[in-house]
Amino acid sequence: MLKNIEELAGTVSSKVDFSGVVLVEKDGKVIYQAASGYSNRADELLNSAGTKFGIASGSKLFTSIGIAQLVEKGMLAFDTKLKDCLDIVFPHFDENITLHHLLTHTSGIPDYFDEGTMDDYEDLWKERPMYKMKRVIDFLPMFQNSKMMFSPGERFHYNNAGFIVLGMVIEQATGLAFTEYIETNVFARCGMEDSGYYSLDNLPKDTAYGYIDHEDGSWRSNIYCIAIRGGADGGAFVSAPDMVRFWQSLLEYKLLTEEFTIKLMTPYVNVKEEEYYGYGIWIRKSDGEIFKYHVLGYDPGISFHSAFYPQSGLKVAIPSNKSLGAYAIMKAIEGDI
Repeated sequence: MLKNIEELAGTVSSKVDFSGVVLVEKDGKVIYQAASGYSNRADELLNSAGTKFGIASGSKLFTSIGIAQLVEKGMLAFDTKLKDCLDIVFPHFDENITLHHLLTHTSGIPDYFDEGTMDDYEDLWKERPMYKMKRVIDFLPMFQNSKMMFSPGERFHYNNAGFIVLGMVIEQATGLAFTEYIETNVFARCGMEDSGYYSLDNLPKDTAYGYIDHEDGSWRSNIYCIAIRGGADGGAFVSAPDMVRFWQSLLEYKLLTEEFTIKLMTPYVNVKEEEYYGYGIWIRKSDGEIFKYHVLGYDPGISFHSAFYPQSGLKVAIPSNKSLGAYAIMKAIEGDI
């Protein structure tokens, strides 16, 4: 397996001009690890195994775990209605929306960035300065007064605003800023010392800038393309080793009890064919059996895939500071599992 993964991942990495880290681990042992590209192109600083990368929507799972922890403590329930746990007025929201609906993208609430109809996340900041988007509540005016897309529970429709709302629920229930809660109750518990919600204008050492490449060979950083600080719907920074630590901690019930970990990783909604969604986590089946649990994220200058494969025990983390590349390498690795 080691030889094949090295060959497959290396070949695909060269083809897509990959910039990032590929880490494959099993039973606490590194099966394959490689870093390529620059974390800082201007100064020609290379990516390393411990480089921190933005993971965009890959961090929705952290938000779901935050909610599940509060449910486990009895502060909330998955069937708690939104109107009963958040003191914010949404004039057109259905009163039957529950936390379960929000966690599974089945709430039907309006989205501030509808990935089904909008192509470029950068377009959001043409009228609203990205440098003002520092807290979850800063996103509220972008969808608060819009109308429902469909009735709660009617169908799956990937929804970023739903996770912004979940972040607000965490803040109201705990009295903490969302980012503080996750850094303390998720990252710290996992030993994720190279992870956090960093501001783009104050990135720590060994953090990769995201890059957007143009057809003429020119490039630019993504600093004006995404919110200045990540939050409940995405935008955390993690290192590849930290992401593997996260999977291990989740599976060892360090974040939630076994009962609530199972609830988190249950395939509640069939998205298409053998792709399902749990609470903030994608679940792929093969011949009716679970093939992988995975998260992914894409923003301008960011591509990220990470997965746990229960049948083989492999944990994979592939963060990249380019818009494309992580998926191709993930598929190559899966071809050897």
